[in-house]
Amino acid sequence: MKKLIGLLVSLLIVLPLAPAQAADTVVRITSMAHQTFTGEFRNDDLAQELTPSGALGLLVYTPRVNNKTWVIDAALIDEVIAMTGDYTLANDATPAGNEIAAAWLKQLRKMTNGQQVVALAYGNPDVSLAQRLAPSELKSYYEIGKTQLETALGRPVRSEPSAGWSKGKSGLSYPLRKAYSDNRKALTRLSRVVNDPQLFMLRAQLSKLLSPKLDKDGREFFSYSARLAVDAMVHKLRINSGKYQITTTNVKLPVTVINEFDSDVTVNISMLPINSRVIVDSFDAVTIPAKSKKQLEMLVDVIAPGQTAVSALIIDSEGNDVVPTATLTLNSTVIDSRVTWFTTGAAILLLLAGVAQSVRRVRRRAK
Repeated sequence: MKKLIGLLVSLLIVLPLAPAQAADTVVRITSMAHQTFTGEFRNDDLAQELTPSGALGLLVYTPRVNNKTWVIDAALIDEVIAMTGDYTLANDATPAGNEIAAAWLKQLRKMTNGQQVVALAYGNPDVSLAQRLAPSELKSYYEIGKTQLETALGRPVRSEPSAGWSKGKSGLSYPLRKAYSDNRKALTRLSRVVNDPQLFMLRAQLSKLLSPKLDKDGREFFSYSARLAVDAMVHKLRINSGKYQITTTNVKLPVTVINEFDSDVTVNISMLPINSRVIVDSFDAVTIPAKSKKQLEMLVDVIAPGQTAVSALIIDSEGNDVVPTATLTLNSTVIDSRVTWFTTGAAILLLLAGVAQSVRRVRRRAK
C-alpha cells in the first residue's frame, strides 16, 4: 500500500497539469466593448463595472490568494486606461469614471503581481469564428493581446492560442460578418503603403466585433461605429476628384493627392481613361509627405473632342488598389490636328473623285 501511494504521489509530481488545472483558481477579466471605434465611450457602464461592487470590481477587490491564473483581455484594459484620462460619452452625459478606473487598474496590477497571467486574443473574439473569417488576423490578435497587456501591467505575460482559454460563441449575423470582412480588407489594403499606429490599432480593434460578450444591440452598434471609423481612416489618403475643361490639344492638368497620416506615404498612381478620346500619363513612386497635399501634373493628349472620364487609382508596388478610386471628368472642345488632317485629306479625295467623274462625263458626251 505504501508503495502504491508513493507511486501515485510521484505521478502527480511528474505529470504536467493542463492550463486550466495549473492553478486552484482562474480569474477571467473580460467584458463587452464599451469604447466606440471613434474614441468616445458609448456610456459610463464600464465605470460601474469597475467599482468594488461591480462585475469587474468583485474580481480584484478581494483578499489576495496565491496560485491564481488571471486570464485577461488586453482590449478591456486599454479601455480602462483610456478612462483614467479625459474621456467623453456618446450620450453627452458627464463622465465620472476617472478615479474609479485608476483605482481598479492599480488594484489589478497589485493582485496579479507574482501570479500567472494569460493574455487572450485582443478583443476576446470568438476564436472559431475568427479562424474561419481571418486566420492570419487571429494570429495578429494574439500577438497584440500579449504586447498590449505586458505594456499595461509592466510585466511579462503568457499567450497560449492553443490552450483553449477563450470561451463563448459570437452571435454575429452573416451581414455583419461580411461588414467585418470588408472593413478588415479595407484596412489591410491601406496598411500596405501606410505605417501608422492608429491604423494598426484600428485594425486590431475590429476583433471586438467578434466577441461573445456583445449582445444583438451591441453587435449592430459597434459594427456601425467600425464602419464610420474605417471610412474616416481610408479617407486620409486620397486623390481629389475634379472636373476639367480642355481647350488645347496638349495640356497638363493639376491632380491633388492628399496624405493626412503622420508619416510619409509612397505610392504609384494609375490614370485610366474610360475611352480613347484622350491619352494620359500615370505616376510611379510618388511620395506624399505627412500631413500634406501634393499636386501632380497629368499630361493629357486629346485625340477627339467630347466628354470623358479618367479613373485615378492609388496602388501599391504590386499594382493592388489601396483606397477607393477617384474620378476626373474631362470635357474637350478642341479638335486634334491629326483629326483635322484626316478630315481635310478625306475632303480633298472626295473633291478629286468628283472632278474625275465630271471629266469622264464630258468625254463621253464629246464622243
